[in-house]
Amino acid sequence: MNDLQQKEFNLLKIFIKICEQLGLRYYLVCGTALGAVKYGGFIPWDDDVDIALCRNDYKVFCEKAQQLLPEGIFLQTYETDRRYPCVFAKLRDSNTTYIEKTYKNISMNHGVYIDIFPLDGCPEDMNLQKRLERKKLFYKLLISSVYESNCSFKVKVLRRVFRILGVHKRTHRILCKFEKMISSYPTENSAFWCNYGNWQGRLEYAPKEQYGEGTLMNFEGISVSVPERYDEYLTQKYGDWKADPPEDDQVGHHYFSIMDLNNSYTQYMK
Repeated sequence: MNDLQQKEFNLLKIFIKICEQLGLRYYLVCGTALGAVKYGGFIPWDDDVDIALCRNDYKVFCEKAQQLLPEGIFLQTYETDRRYPCVFAKLRDSNTTYIEKTYKNISMNHGVYIDIFPLDGCPEDMNLQKRLERKKLFYKLLISSVYESNCSFKVKVLRRVFRILGVHKRTHRILCKFEKMISSYPTENSAFWCNYGNWQGRLEYAPKEQYGEGTLMNFEGISVSVPERYDEYLTQKYGDWKADPPEDDQVGHHYFSIMDLNNSYTQYMK
């Protein structure tokens, strides 16, 4: 592990301990699940940790975790940090700094983090799924007015229009509506589950049996849970996941303006 991964690993251990205390089921997902299955830990070049819980467990975690967290560890949601522009949670180490370029101008907690996603149900009908994806895209465009990222000329124009209209000042209200929409499909009543917070769109739609009860894997010396049918899950998301990507693609996908693993982000806030 490199130094950043070590900080993230510490957060992961804290997260798992609280889930065990509260009796919550979680799954390592995305590249973190791939790392557990293929490498027994972090993908060597990875720079984040992704975890998911079913919506009901996610709600319990968000309601109860902060009082169980060690000092200096912060559960960031759009409710606990009103400037935070995401519809999923992050567990942050407030004694560190990891200011991503995308969010550098937002006055919020910028400690090293791990991502915590809610899993929601979804409609089985393909046309309804497409309609839902279009609605998601609209909400994401609205929310993007508050941050910076590489995008097409059309999106840049839309962002400028949204900012002129003051959309960036209504992020919290938009996120409330976004979350209400995606959580309207209870997992217990749905044959398919989806991680709406991740960026892969319809690749995130999966039979709930794909997650199942979870399967235990080794991750840097500790036991973690990944989707039960992990081969099916990873193949759906990454194709031939057992093959190594080209060397040029063996890089992290988060880009920071400032990283300081020994000092709080508050020292860098203007």
